[in-house]
Order: sequence, then C-alpha cells, then structure tokens
Amino acid sequence: MVQRSQGRRIYRTANGKQVDLDLLISRNELTPAVGNAKVNARGDELGPGGKIIRKREDVMREYYENSATMPTERVVRKKESKPNVPTAEEQAEFEEMDAQWIEDEDGNFIRKNK
Repeated sequence: MVQRSQGRRIYRTANGKQVDLDLLISRNELTPAVGNAKVNARGDELGPGGKIIRKREDVMREYYENSATMPTERVVRKKESKPNVPTAEEQAEFEEMDAQWIEDEDGNFIRKNK
C-alpha cells in the first residue's frame, strides 16, 4: 500500500494512473483561466498580454478591508404610547357632534333634524 504524505492529494483514475493534484495545480497556477474573468489560476488579475496587474494577496486584502464582517445594527426603541386623551377642543367638538344624534326605540342612532 502506498503511503501518502500529509496534505498531498493523489488520486487513482479509472485506468489505474495516479494523478497528483497538488503538483498539477502548482504547475499551472500562472496559466490564464478560461473565460472572461481575466485572472490566472491563482486569482491574480491579468492585464493586456497576460501580465499580472494585481496579485491575489492584494485583491483579497482589499476585499476584506472594504467589506464589513457583520452588518451594522441599529437599535429601534418603541416610543412609549400615551393614552389618547382628547384635548378640551376635541372634547367640545365630540359633545357638539353627540348632541346632533338621538337614539330611537330600536336602538339606532338618527339625526335630531329628521
């Protein structure tokens, strides 16, 4: 049985060949990625001609400096509700409106004029 060194990823294919993924990744980390992302396999930003503009470490440092780890929370306190006590003006208006209505023998309220 083959002993693996710790951290190495060696896989056996269906045909019986061994593939060392760590070696494969390290050999191709400067190869431009396929697609329109304009990065290499390491994550460095590439410019015209495949030249490295910003290294992966700089990109990651900038990302973590600009992103907040947790959203800021604001404490929202409920205002203490005061009982609705009508003012003197409102009370006078209610009494005036109340004086316009009377209750008939069936318990319905109707205007005094009618």
